[in-house]
Amino acid sequence: MEGTTLALELHAPGADIVGFEYAAKTAEERAAIDAAVATLARPLDLFVVPATAECTVVEASAKLQGADTHDDHDHGHSHDDHAHAEHDHDAAEAEHAEFHAAYVLNCANPDALSEIGFAYFETFENARKLEVQIVSETGAQAAEVTRSAPELNLRGMF
Repeated sequence: MEGTTLALELHAPGADIVGFEYAAKTAEERAAIDAAVATLARPLDLFVVPATAECTVVEASAKLQGADTHDDHDHGHSHDDHAHAEHDHDAAEAEHAEFHAAYVLNCANPDALSEIGFAYFETFENARKLEVQIVSETGAQAAEVTRSAPELNLRGMF
């Protein structure tokens, strides 16, 4: 969080999002990846912020990296050149797919950003926990958010 800008990044194993980490072999698996990428490109459906914070999406991009190296699924509206950079993958990385998403939100009332709810866990049934790193003008902190406790209290972190 910096000023009214909230930047979020998500890195999640393919198993958490689509139930597998290997290269898609069937049309059904490819469709699952495409649907997941489209869902990941809608951050306010996954990460719920108080309406009073008045947050809007400025940038959102999501893609699968790893197992599907020949066809990186990239859907989004990022205006950031590095978000579309090609990545080299060695054979070990190619065996395990990981979803990467990046978001930039503008929150007109950042003081109202007191918590984030993680509808992410309702959306992706295999997801169990996220390790969260928070970086702000006041420093860095770490937290864990789980399926059974899907909210992060942000009071005093910004």
